[in-house]
Amino acid sequence: MDFSTLNARGLVLIGCGRMGGALLDGWLKNGLNARAVHVVDPNPRPELSDLGVSVNGALPEDPAVLVIAVKPQMMADVLPRLSVGADTLVISVAAGVTLAAYQAAFPAAPIVRSMPNTPAAIGQGITAIIGNDKAGEPQLALAQALLSAVGRVVRLEAEEQMDAVTALSGSGPAYVFHMIEAMAAAGEAEGLSPALALELARVTVAGAGALAVSADEDPAKLRENVTSPGGTTAAGLRQLMDVDVGLPPLMRRTIAAAAERGRELGK
Repeated sequence: MDFSTLNARGLVLIGCGRMGGALLDGWLKNGLNARAVHVVDPNPRPELSDLGVSVNGALPEDPAVLVIAVKPQMMADVLPRLSVGADTLVISVAAGVTLAAYQAAFPAAPIVRSMPNTPAAIGQGITAIIGNDKAGEPQLALAQALLSAVGRVVRLEAEEQMDAVTALSGSGPAYVFHMIEAMAAAGEAEGLSPALALELARVTVAGAGALAVSADEDPAKLRENVTSPGGTTAAGLRQLMDVDVGLPPLMRRTIAAAAERGRELGK
């Protein structure tokens, strides 16, 4: 992307932990001038200053972009300390904090709320975005370009969808990690060593995920391709696909519980 405006006016990053750091690494890799970046973080990475990034120094009065990447519980302390006008795009990567909360802090600014997930750390994330009324196509396009540094970006039609996104893709990596744990434990129960069971589970899930993303066929068709009638996969799937106690009802309860908690946190 063209970083000329950001290089000239600056980008402020509040919070440079796992997610903020992944974004910063992606921007610098894609050509953003390190000297245009101003990081505010209580425990910054030592190498940032060596790269030329301004760390905990004076902030530009009119940055092109302000990115807020702190934990939601820190917002009450962070937002009153920040002030930007109508020419600064505000991007949030904090779960549960609504556009209304940001609009109260930055009444004149275009604001984009986003929900990335942890695979962003390796450039394999997916992020959903929604903007306020002041965020038009140029601002949404800029936010999408910046967040694309850590993976795919999708746009939502309404902010109310963000709780479902948080429950599905935001929290989803934890569900997958737990599935790996469960698969490995089941492999051990069938006689595999712990190390071998874990390796088989990890690589199987990673490979299946990569195939699901890259293949033209939908997941149902991919599942059918692996399943021979009367075979071992079919036997396993009878348990996993049970309409009462299998994965579908369990996943519905899981996503619903996470989405409801997101709605509670956003109140």
